[in-house]
Amino acid sequence: GGGMCMVCFRYFLELIGHGPEFDAVKVIILEPLFLLFGLMLTTIYLEKMERGGLFDKLRDSLDDPVNWKRSAKIMAMSTIGSAAVMNDSVVLIFSGVVVDLCVRHKVANSLPYLLSLATTANTGSALTMTGNPQNILIVSLAYDDISWTEFLSNMVLPVIAASIINAVLLFVYYSGELFPGSSGLFECFGIVFSGNRTPEMLAQEHAYHARNVSKDAAEEESSGWSIWSKIQIIIVTIFLVCFAVGLDVCVVSICAGCVLMVLAAWKRQHWDPKPEVVEYDSEGNALPPKKMYDMDGNEIEPEEEELVTESETTLTEVDYGLLMLFIGQFILIGSFDDTGVPQAFFSAAMGGCAEQMTSVPCVYWFVLVITILSNVASNVPVVQMLAATFPYATPYDWMQVSFSATIAGNLTMLGSAANMIVAFQAAKVGDRTFTSERHAPFGIPSTILSLYAGTFLLSLVHFSPECSVKLGECDAN
Repeated sequence: GGGMCMVCFRYFLELIGHGPEFDAVKVIILEPLFLLFGLMLTTIYLEKMERGGLFDKLRDSLDDPVNWKRSAKIMAMSTIGSAAVMNDSVVLIFSGVVVDLCVRHKVANSLPYLLSLATTANTGSALTMTGNPQNILIVSLAYDDISWTEFLSNMVLPVIAASIINAVLLFVYYSGELFPGSSGLFECFGIVFSGNRTPEMLAQEHAYHARNVSKDAAEEESSGWSIWSKIQIIIVTIFLVCFAVGLDVCVVSICAGCVLMVLAAWKRQHWDPKPEVVEYDSEGNALPPKKMYDMDGNEIEPEEEELVTESETTLTEVDYGLLMLFIGQFILIGSFDDTGVPQAFFSAAMGGCAEQMTSVPCVYWFVLVITILSNVASNVPVVQMLAATFPYATPYDWMQVSFSATIAGNLTMLGSAANMIVAFQAAKVGDRTFTSERHAPFGIPSTILSLYAGTFLLSLVHFSPECSVKLGECDAN
């Protein structure tokens, strides 16, 4: 709605002679939209192709009788998954699983586990250009080319540091829930590194194994990998290899989704057993199928089963509203950039650092400005405004922007879509512990420490040039 209103408003201004011509189509950046659609398609089909398949096995692997191990598994899965297939998809699929685990283990406070999912989804997504929408937007808007492997190599150290800081602070802040019966932080770290157990933890383990003893036999029978799970693993591996060798990420993600769609459709039509409609009498005996006859007494052949298409099933789960949201956002910010306000704001905010924003010590002020703006105006619009303000920013400049804009999502609950998805999915099943007030005491210190530790490491070790190759600045240096 906002995008359409802006288009109409700019057209009206042009008619009365106030303002330049506004080409709404040109400000819509297609690469993030293609990537979002492809990754949503891929993750949906990976999840829905087979019950008990790859995603179900990942869900089952998160369960553990030890609280801190369960939290660590959630963090590891969320970090790796977000780097591969986008953080919003990961939290959308696994937030309900985390809440279910909390209910199953009767935990007193589910917030540590929800934070384990949400915060690491944001942190892990900083690792690759496909981890979140703002990263692919940065790669699309950057004047110089940035490859998937170049992006990854720059972000490895900052993301590892941020992940360690986030995990340590989570274990310290919620030690009472994650290490029941422990008497202090030293005992908590002893439990993690030496495998000690408190009496309360032993009681939880015994209760867990007693509760699951009846399920062990059934799980052993179904623990094998089916042919479809193996095919999924092969496709995901090829998917990531294509990213690494430099193929277009949008084309790769959409092709992977299409391949999975064709496989899922074939499997449903030709492999899965067809549901049988059988009626029974009062004694439970199967009745023969009813036969129908026409007026002349000829038997009427039953009609063939109607073909179910993907547009009627799995494709309806693609979040087209999210794609429309980004289109409207691109139009609004594209028009806002024409006013010159973003350029004036960044010039005033950076002051004398405007020409050397990623040099030390200016970079620490620069990432703070990005972090605050990302929580006020969302990270995607901030990146779009930065591209209009600094059109010839170097690849290293964009690496700092990407890291700070992504880590900023952990500062407040409203800082990223992943946080909102976790809160909404948890609330749908009655868990309302994930709120802004409860998120802030952990989110603010964790984000600040992670942000500056990662920024420091990125300023020391980076593989992207601090000059523009296309402008010939690197040759001059």
